[in-house]
Amino acid sequence: MIDFKQKLEEKERLEKREQGVWQDENIIPNNRKRKKIITYIVAIAIIAVIFSGRVIMSSQNSTDWLPGSNFFNKLRRLVPSADRQLQGEDADRINILLLGMGGEGHDGAYLTDTIMLASLKPSTKQVALVSIPRDLSAPINGSGWRKINNINAYAEAKEKGSGGEATVEALSDLLQIPIHYYVRVDFNGFVEVIDELGGIEVNIENTLDDYTYPIKGEEDNPNYYARFEHLHFDQGWQKMDGELALKYVRSRHALGIEGSDFARARRQQIVLEAVKEKLLSRQTLLNPVTIGKLINEFNKNVATNLNIWEMLRLWDLFKNVNREQITNEVLSDAPDSFLVASQGSDGAFILIPRSGNFSAIRKMVQTILDSEEPAQSPEIKTINDQAKVTINNGTWITGLAGKTAVMLEKYNFEIVKTGNAPERTYEQSVIYDLTYGRKNESLEILKQATGAIQLFDSPNWLKEYRTNDTNQPDFLLILGTEANE
Repeated sequence: MIDFKQKLEEKERLEKREQGVWQDENIIPNNRKRKKIITYIVAIAIIAVIFSGRVIMSSQNSTDWLPGSNFFNKLRRLVPSADRQLQGEDADRINILLLGMGGEGHDGAYLTDTIMLASLKPSTKQVALVSIPRDLSAPINGSGWRKINNINAYAEAKEKGSGGEATVEALSDLLQIPIHYYVRVDFNGFVEVIDELGGIEVNIENTLDDYTYPIKGEEDNPNYYARFEHLHFDQGWQKMDGELALKYVRSRHALGIEGSDFARARRQQIVLEAVKEKLLSRQTLLNPVTIGKLINEFNKNVATNLNIWEMLRLWDLFKNVNREQITNEVLSDAPDSFLVASQGSDGAFILIPRSGNFSAIRKMVQTILDSEEPAQSPEIKTINDQAKVTINNGTWITGLAGKTAVMLEKYNFEIVKTGNAPERTYEQSVIYDLTYGRKNESLEILKQATGAIQLFDSPNWLKEYRTNDTNQPDFLLILGTEANE
């Protein structure tokens, strides 16, 4: 007969087994350790999706994520030590560029449909999301001024896989900040990830009606109206699968307030937050099958220069960020924003800085996490004396005079002529006042808008601008390379 002590010991042993507590914990993990390991896997997925990241595990096959494999032991060794920091962490500012593109099978496969800067401040756990419109005109190395969404495509045409780094380099120069990481996801990855999550709940801010959303494969349908479908989203919460979420963030021709690229950029930020919320839910955290499928999707459709330990470090730093700590900024041509609509040399629609250069945008980006108040675009003060300006390009930067002319027209300046200066070596933009002080208010506005300085010398070639012609300019503006900044 088993005595009472033996029964008690047997009962305790069974309870410990059910709880996962073993005498030799180095051989068999308990449930708490097992859940912690699964959480690390989830961390990879969460960081990868929040930053559209990719988990590169080339040595693992499709079943290596499963419990019981040695992947857990390898994963444990990937957790960074406390003295190992991310790029930018020592300066308390980590910048990550998020890129979305069509990918194989889509028109303009490598044009970046989505460009978003995610800036993170470890000390305060603040996050800023700055959406940059794809139609923004910017200088591209060796290609002059082009729409910013072309950078990735140009680089990919030259060297496969180089688009992410090229876009980071161009935007780092443009915004004058270090961008440490990039993440690029294509449409297929976007759809598959959301479907693997079982869909997402999105809070639709404004009712959306788009009657001309293109149907894939129907681009050449002889019946023109059969090429499109009617998208309709009611204001309020709605559950979306991957395809529906993609349509919601890509719609460009909706009626009313949602019919712009800037409204679309805002919708992209909203969906990104919805994906984050779904990933952090218990339904996802405790489902290793879903996590495994997500990792496979990231490998197929997402590219990044983030290492696995860096993803884990990001997760550790920002896992408790809430909505109140996230700042959203969309660069647009709204009256209180930083851009104005213009036309490129080929007649295409473009956006250029309202102030004539990128200084205001740079200041906003550089200080967005340091100010409690949202950054504001500088107010435009228009002239009222019909001042006329001739603009000469004193640089070898193609199209600089034309872009400046479009910007100055917003101030009500009349542009008499654009052309090239007698010399093309100007670094600083300069102004000659041909009215001799009769239009000082317009002169000051011209200085403020262009950053130019006033010169008072009289070179011989200046005589051709001082005539009795009724179309004589009031001011001669010669652009220097700083006008390109």
